[in-house]
Amino acid sequence: MKDTTQFKKYSLFTILKIILVSLIIILLATAIIVWTSSLNKKQETQNERIVLQKVLERDGHQGLLELAGAQVHDIFYGEQGISVFLGDLDAYTYSADEMRNIAIYERANQSVVHITTVTLNLNSFLEVFPVQGTGSGIIISEHGYILTNAHVVQGASKISIRLYDGSTKEATLIGLDRENDLAVVKIDPSSETPLSAIEFGEATNLKVGQKVVAIGNPFGYDRTMTIGTVSGVGRPVKIDANTVINGMIQTDAAINPGNSGGPLLDSSGKMIGIATSIYSTTGGSQGIGFAVPVNTAISVIPDLIEHGKVNRGWLDITMVQLDDSIVSYAKLPVERGLLISQVKTGGKAEKSGLKGGDKRVQYGSSIIYLGGDIIVSIKDEKVSEYSDLYHALVNTAPGDIVEVGVVRGGAIKIIKVELVERPTQMEWMVR
Repeated sequence: MKDTTQFKKYSLFTILKIILVSLIIILLATAIIVWTSSLNKKQETQNERIVLQKVLERDGHQGLLELAGAQVHDIFYGEQGISVFLGDLDAYTYSADEMRNIAIYERANQSVVHITTVTLNLNSFLEVFPVQGTGSGIIISEHGYILTNAHVVQGASKISIRLYDGSTKEATLIGLDRENDLAVVKIDPSSETPLSAIEFGEATNLKVGQKVVAIGNPFGYDRTMTIGTVSGVGRPVKIDANTVINGMIQTDAAINPGNSGGPLLDSSGKMIGIATSIYSTTGGSQGIGFAVPVNTAISVIPDLIEHGKVNRGWLDITMVQLDDSIVSYAKLPVERGLLISQVKTGGKAEKSGLKGGDKRVQYGSSIIYLGGDIIVSIKDEKVSEYSDLYHALVNTAPGDIVEVGVVRGGAIKIIKVELVERPTQMEWMVR
């Protein structure tokens, strides 16, 4: 009886062991089947991706969508991504890119004005006759302040502003900044036509290739919109013999006569520049236009409104730009720079240690003094001619102290000089 019980005990253990082993085998088999299925599915997915990639390369996004059974009319690629137009042509309205362009225009166009000027000139018989000019402007305040180019309104005896609703108002010149070709004029706002001020953007991080929009009045056509890209940044543009505007935005958006003073906008409708000039051999747009960065305008607008000009720092000296005749006659150690002919007695330059000349000579129709310091740098910026001096001091103010590099006795000497207010006339320049 004892042996039977022991047998039964071992038989039960064997059965349990067999069951456990069987379960393990079943679980392993299931895991192998699942893993194998997963590998097969992954391989199938990979094969599908290869096929779809070939379809994409051959037929594009539209081919992929049509492969999935979608009826594709068109695909648009814009700033907001990819937009797909599905369905019949009758349901079509605007593409995503067109919608963005429309939104930019609707946001900004009421801030653009048409400027007409009258300038009095003399003919060959010394008779006074009026000359009409035209340009664009940008409303920067609901109080009636309008930003434009200095060359649009400079010397005008009459300035007229036409608003978006067609109404016309007379404007008053508030301030001019010739060095940045910017000006502010003002009209009296009225409740009948509320003024819509432009929204300022940012121009310090512009990228070549990004979309820009110009709105202006080319050839008298009010609030015309053109579209292009930023073609270059940081461009120096010479606007007259002594003035170079640095940091200009270059664009291929069409800028024509009459666009001057209008806004250059980014894809959100914010102003990033003020259209200023074109490079052209025919007088029309040829794909190279320039705009003053909005950051430059922001920095000078307060001074233009408050003082009528930009209060920049200057050196209280009289100087002459070196040329070959002066260099040869005086046997100077440098060929380029600004010779200090005289320093103002008791002035900041004299107190700082700058030296004027002591040898009086005739220079054309003027008298200059040789033997003084020769300015070759300001604030570590090379100075070879008058335009370099303008650029070096463009962001300074009276009272600022700058380091002036001069050649004295064949050696370069750095002198710290306190700046004075720039004179309105060019009595500091010897021609």
